[in-house]
Amino acid sequence: MRALNPPDCTAVRAELRSILHTAGWRPDTIDDAELALQELFINAWQHGDCPAPGVLVSLIPTTLRVTVCDNCPVLPEPRLPADPYALSGRGLHLIQALTHRFGATPTKTGKITWFELDAAA
Repeated sequence: MRALNPPDCTAVRAELRSILHTAGWRPDTIDDAELALQELFINAWQHGDCPAPGVLVSLIPTTLRVTVCDNCPVLPEPRLPADPYALSGRGLHLIQALTHRFGATPTKTGKITWFELDAAA
C-alpha cells in the first residue's frame, strides 16, 4: 500500500538550488528548476509506483538536466483535465512551460522522466 503523503523532496530541492546558485544561475531560473523538479518527483511517487523516487542532477556546462526514476513503464503524456477546476492533470504542461526540453525514457525496471534547462546568457 502506498503512503498517503508524498516523500519529502526538500533536501533534493535544496541541493539543486545550491548547485545552480554556485554556478551563477539567475534566481528566477533556479525557481523554475525547483518547481519542475518537484512536479517530476511528485508524479513519480503518485503515478510511478515509487515510494521514494531517485533523482539525478547534472550540470554540463551550461545545461541542467534533472532525471527522476520510477518503477512504472508507462510513459507520461500531457493531458488537459476535462474540468478546468480539476486538482490534477497540469503537471507536464507546467514542466513544459518552465523548461527548455523534457521527456521520458523507458528502463528495464520502469522509466526516467527528465527535463533540461539552459543557463540564461
